[in-house]
Amino acid sequence: MNMDISMRAIAHIQSEFPTKFGVPRQSGLVPSLESTVVFTPEFRNSDALRGIEGFSHLWLIWVFDRSARETWSPTVRPPRLGGNQRMGIFATRSPFRPNPIGLSCVELAGIETTPTWGTVLRVRGADLADGSPILDIKPYIPYADSHPGALEGFASVPAEALEVVIPPDLLQQIPSQRLEALRGVLAQDPRPRYQEDPQRVYGFGFAGMEIKFSVSGQRLTVLAINSSR
Repeated sequence: MNMDISMRAIAHIQSEFPTKFGVPRQSGLVPSLESTVVFTPEFRNSDALRGIEGFSHLWLIWVFDRSARETWSPTVRPPRLGGNQRMGIFATRSPFRPNPIGLSCVELAGIETTPTWGTVLRVRGADLADGSPILDIKPYIPYADSHPGALEGFASVPAEALEVVIPPDLLQQIPSQRLEALRGVLAQDPRPRYQEDPQRVYGFGFAGMEIKFSVSGQRLTVLAINSSR
C-alpha cells in the first residue's frame, strides 16, 4: 500500500516571532499573546467558518517548517530533561519528527473581515513562528478533549516562571499593547533549557523589536531593545 500523503496549507499564521527562538514551548502558556490566522486564497470562503464563533478554543494542525529534516531519529533529547536523556520521539513533542506536524490549542479571540485577506481568525496563546503553514483547524470540545486525570509523564512539573526586569528607559520603547505578551514570553525563559550562563546575552525578534536579555538565577533582565524593522 502506498502511504505517501500529500497535503496543502489552508492558511498561515501571522505572529510576533520572525524566527522560532522565543516562541513559547507549548500553546496556551502566554494567553495574552495574540496572532492572526490568514487563509490562503483558495480557502478564503466565509462559509467554511460558519458556526466557528460558537467555540471558545480551536486546535491548529500545522507544520514545523523551520525544523523539517530529510531524516529522523527514533530518540531525541528533551530540553525538559536537560538535554542529557534520550526519550522516544513519540513520547515527546519535539519538532524533529518523521512528519514535522505541530498541534496547538488556542483561544478564539475574534473573527474579522479584512479587505486584503478576507475573513481571518484572531487567536490567543499560539506557539507558532510567523508564517508557519496551517494544515487544518478543528474545534476544541471540552467533554472529549479535556482529561483532568491524565498522566503527564516526564513533563508533569511545569517550569518555574522567571522574574522579568525591564529598566524604565527600555519600558518606554515597548508598545503598551505588546507589553503583557512580551512579559509573558520572557517569563517562560526563551533560552535553551540546558544553558545557564549568567554572562551570556540572548536575543530574539518580537513584534518588530530585537529583545536582548540575560538570565541570572530566576531573574531575567532586559538589556536592550532595538528596532528590527
